[in-house]
Amino acid sequence: MGEKNLKITFWVLAFVMLSALLVISRDAGISGDEEVHYLQSEMVYNYFSTMGADKSSLDTPKTHLQYYGQAFDNLVTVLIHWFGIEDIYGFRHLMCSISGWLTILVTALFAAHISGYGAAIFVLFLFAVSPGFLGQSQNNLKDIPFALAYISSVYYSLKLVYAEVKPTKQTILLLVLSIAFSIGIRAGGILVVFYLGFFMFLKFVSDWMKQKSPDMSQLKKQLILFSGISVAGYLLSLILWPYALQNPLLNVFKSYQVMTHFPTTVRQIFEGRIDWSDLLPWYYLPKYMAITIPFIVFAGIAVFLLNAKKKYSENQKTQLWLLLFTLLFPLVFVILKGSNLYGSWRHFLFVYPGIILISALGFHAFFVRFRHKIVRIAGIGLLLILSFHPATFMVANHPYYYLYYNQLVGGLNGAYGNYETDYYYHSMREGAEWLQEHLKNKQNSDEVIVGGNFPIQWYFRNNEKIKFVYFPYQKRSEYDWDYAIVANSYISPYQLKNKIWPPANTIHTITADGIPICAVIERVTKDDLQGIQEQKKGDNIKSALLFQNALSHDPQNEWICYKFATSLALSGEVVQAEQKLQECFEINPEYEPALVLAGDLELKKNETEKAAGYYRKAIEANRKYFSVYLKLAGLYAETNVDEARKVLKDCLKINPRYKPARQALADTYRNSTSGEEEKR
Repeated sequence: MGEKNLKITFWVLAFVMLSALLVISRDAGISGDEEVHYLQSEMVYNYFSTMGADKSSLDTPKTHLQYYGQAFDNLVTVLIHWFGIEDIYGFRHLMCSISGWLTILVTALFAAHISGYGAAIFVLFLFAVSPGFLGQSQNNLKDIPFALAYISSVYYSLKLVYAEVKPTKQTILLLVLSIAFSIGIRAGGILVVFYLGFFMFLKFVSDWMKQKSPDMSQLKKQLILFSGISVAGYLLSLILWPYALQNPLLNVFKSYQVMTHFPTTVRQIFEGRIDWSDLLPWYYLPKYMAITIPFIVFAGIAVFLLNAKKKYSENQKTQLWLLLFTLLFPLVFVILKGSNLYGSWRHFLFVYPGIILISALGFHAFFVRFRHKIVRIAGIGLLLILSFHPATFMVANHPYYYLYYNQLVGGLNGAYGNYETDYYYHSMREGAEWLQEHLKNKQNSDEVIVGGNFPIQWYFRNNEKIKFVYFPYQKRSEYDWDYAIVANSYISPYQLKNKIWPPANTIHTITADGIPICAVIERVTKDDLQGIQEQKKGDNIKSALLFQNALSHDPQNEWICYKFATSLALSGEVVQAEQKLQECFEINPEYEPALVLAGDLELKKNETEKAAGYYRKAIEANRKYFSVYLKLAGLYAETNVDEARKVLKDCLKINPRYKPARQALADTYRNSTSGEEEKR
């Protein structure tokens, strides 16, 4: 097929893909970060609509979103206000899909720039069988637009610097816009400016070596061009970012510092255990990439690396080396820096278009090199075989594409309980829609309180009878609710693997590949809620009776077991309390409050070794349970001061500012000194 026909085919397929992405976006749920980013964008809109009088967007101590430019979110909210759009999240998801499509399009044009439209078609194909990227394109208005800005910046920078003819105004304009969006979405996007300067520097040095003398007039032109593009892109990036506008230089730098040491940490399942995101092993990012990128993409990369006889020009080889640099540098940087990462590798989706590009070039080079019919048929057969796993996953599990895991871990079934699944809460929408239909059939005229481990009140906006309350799943008994919708995020991996979740009072389960990702729960009794109220009043006998009844209706609730044991212990029924704690450990052996209570009960019996064992288990379960370090150190302080100091130092390694541990450590040295003086 000639290049002209390939180009026509490419554009037809590209617009078919756009249509498909727009349709897919209609079924997307609200993502885990989406509500807070939307609310921040509303505050940004209010800042500009009040001419700076409303400064709420400048003070966000909980979300830290003042440091995010989130230019795409803000732009979408402006459009929502200008056009009076009522389906806010539906429109956001539509715009996200357009952003995802533009990312695919720019990557394909990049491939066409290197090897023609045959390679561009391979880009479309590889993206079409990339469940992770397509899933995030439904509703991730941070990482997908940033991926667009990043690959666009790299593409247009290389096109500008290594153009064989004078760069067009269109290339310069698109580069400026790409840089503006990169910085405007995340302060770390300033990296693309350094890429541009680095590319120009290498080009100048290369020309100098070829010509044996520097072309100073060309250097001057390049410096002027670099300065103009960089300054224009930087200034444009500030337009929708109130915090940066307060101090365009200092505040952007502050934002970059916050982003590289992001203060929000969350607990994540990784390799079968749950731990804090800033304490995960260095290989968290590369491993997640390895187990979620489809094999077909890796195959293309392998073909690219092995196909050494593909004859790229020197100019093209240089561009490909620099492309590889832009893919590897940020990955190596965060690994060496030990950055706080969570939510799989969505924060690094911006490198995926470049990975797809390399893979597509590999497949294209193979089919260009090997023209024998049998070889090509075998190649096409291999492509179909490798694409079968991700393609069938998407067909079977619409719209939960982002849950995809490849064959390295046995797909989603193999990953369940070992790695995060619905960490972005997509399934909550389907749960909310099912519950509303269920309540219609019950024809209940009373107000219904729906709880959940993610804010989903948007889905009930047209139903005045439903009130929503947020709760952490393990503490659900502390809240007043009639029904609950719970995604399998922040659930103990032990409970997931042993089918303790969903709980016994689940009335509907949403699954993907046969594993539960969301549960709709009906509350049978509120005795657990009343029990905690009586416990707070000091009536431990009454609270124990209430907990006993609640546990008979909800036997897989570790919280009720723990509270029941607490009431029994306070009533003097220590043996029964210990029995109840053992029942709690059968439900969740890593439930920290129960482990601490068990340790406290052993300590009262002077069983210090057993107490220490429980305290150590609590620390293993939650390395940021700082108060337990003090309990454990206190056990060792009299008999093994070195061990006590080691425990306290372990605590201070994680949280150097934890004053009680610092004080306790100082006391161990102070007491040792006093003891030595008394001996003298």
